[in-house]
Amino acid sequence: MGKRIFYFLLTNVLVLLTISIIFSLIPGGMNYINSDGTIAFGTLLIVSAVIGFTGAFISLAMSRWMAKKMMNVRVINPDQAMSSYEKEVVEKVHRLSRAAGLAHMPEVGIYDSPEVNAFATGPTKKRSLVAVSTGLLNEMDDDAVEGVIAHEVAHVANGDMVTMTLLQGVVNTFVVFLARIAAFIASRFVKEEIAPIVHFLAIIVFQIAFSILGSLVVFAYSRHREFHADRGGADLAGKDKMKHALEMLKAYSNRVRTEDQTAISTLKINGKRKSSIFSTHPDLDERIRRLV
Repeated sequence: MGKRIFYFLLTNVLVLLTISIIFSLIPGGMNYINSDGTIAFGTLLIVSAVIGFTGAFISLAMSRWMAKKMMNVRVINPDQAMSSYEKEVVEKVHRLSRAAGLAHMPEVGIYDSPEVNAFATGPTKKRSLVAVSTGLLNEMDDDAVEGVIAHEVAHVANGDMVTMTLLQGVVNTFVVFLARIAAFIASRFVKEEIAPIVHFLAIIVFQIAFSILGSLVVFAYSRHREFHADRGGADLAGKDKMKHALEMLKAYSNRVRTEDQTAISTLKINGKRKSSIFSTHPDLDERIRRLV
């Protein structure tokens, strides 16, 4: 899930910034400024919500496409000839998806990477993608692979991407709102002739800064949802397989030098460091403990 969240946040920041720049350049786009030069806070809040939620939902709509392109995912067509290991991955994803009550089977993909990694993404349950790395298939045994896939299917079944999008929309609203207030204040300290330019540039700077701070809220939510996905994975594949997957990932992470590889699994595990406010996933030992 770590990479899924990273790409979602990156896309969101870029989309939000693009929408904001376009909005600022449109005549009348600054109509939250009253005739007396003060801020119309009610209007600004509405404008911020429109920009914020639009950016979040555009990011969600692009999430599956972005993940495929950035990770170079090779989608497996179950109607065409497949290798034995491709068949096993597709069978696991489809079987676990049916067990999770999904009416539409996710797309299944494999991408070349030495990382022990996997992710699930997509704008809806109907248009979801579950992808695994070749490193995962090479390093993990069959039960561990099933546990990891069950974890990702649980994310799809729980609708975590949609819920995260709604949260991101709220965060975006406050990012846009506060960035424009800060930019307005900054423009008051310069000459009137250059105030519009300073205001425009300050919006970009403050919006990027506040987006980084706002991502901490999304990270905290992500850590919370990982426990739910672990429990969902345990329900789908069995608690023993889910726990075994986490234990194998922990054992693998202990063999990886932190300076060479900082994000090494579907569960964003790093064996050398504890979870922090910048982590999308909680501490692995805590996750194993909660499964017991």
